[in-house]
Amino acid sequence: MPKRILLACCLCISFFVRAEDAAIESLFRNAGIDGTLVIESVGTGQRLVHDDRRASQAYPAASTFKMLNTLIALEEGAIAGADAVFHWDGTRYEIADWNRDQTLASAFRVSCVWCYQQLARRVGARKYPAYIEQSRYGQLRQPFNETEFWLDGALTISAAQQVAFLRRIVGRELPFKTSSYDTLKKIMLTEETGQYRLYAKTGWATRTTPSVGWYVGYVETSGDTWLFALNIVTRDAADLPMRIRLAKDALKAKGVLPIN
Repeated sequence: MPKRILLACCLCISFFVRAEDAAIESLFRNAGIDGTLVIESVGTGQRLVHDDRRASQAYPAASTFKMLNTLIALEEGAIAGADAVFHWDGTRYEIADWNRDQTLASAFRVSCVWCYQQLARRVGARKYPAYIEQSRYGQLRQPFNETEFWLDGALTISAAQQVAFLRRIVGRELPFKTSSYDTLKKIMLTEETGQYRLYAKTGWATRTTPSVGWYVGYVETSGDTWLFALNIVTRDAADLPMRIRLAKDALKAKGVLPIN
């Protein structure tokens, strides 16, 4: 390869690796938050990134795994559907919303750990590696704890990988039943207006230092579907609202969500 062409290729690669979205960067800087955000158009492939290096770094999946875990549980018959009930055994948890019976829909919404631990036991540890590999959902370190692996760091994923996974979910490219996809989409719906529908899941990985807050999902508009994955350094619980706030502010800044 001629030297000039090689040099041009190297410069081009360097440009894309270092590309930074200025509008999104200013939102993080003004908030005093370290983190990354990847936004990608399903229709055009346009990709907007804040902190490309961090976007490629894997962190514990935490409750964002509930997206894939829901599909697996439905596929395996571990739960019947969005309205199926988990019965609370009376154990008191710090999160008040967990201290009651749940449906699959409510368990997803409040990130009920004990509910999804029940599902993990029903599915069984031996089933998970194949599903995770087939779905290309991050990296699973073995051996792993059947009811803790998405919490304790055995299962890690990057923001870039989250977006790639969401693309496969939106496109229904993975071998799950139509009914399973339909149920996941139903319980992921967070906001709906005449202009857009927002589907998302939060997560908080507390067993790493510093802890990591997640917000991942997609936005359906009349013209396109936009995937996004954000993770931030969370110094304490007071930083958690910034997950949703930063993601939505960025989506507004890029014209995906309406400003008003």
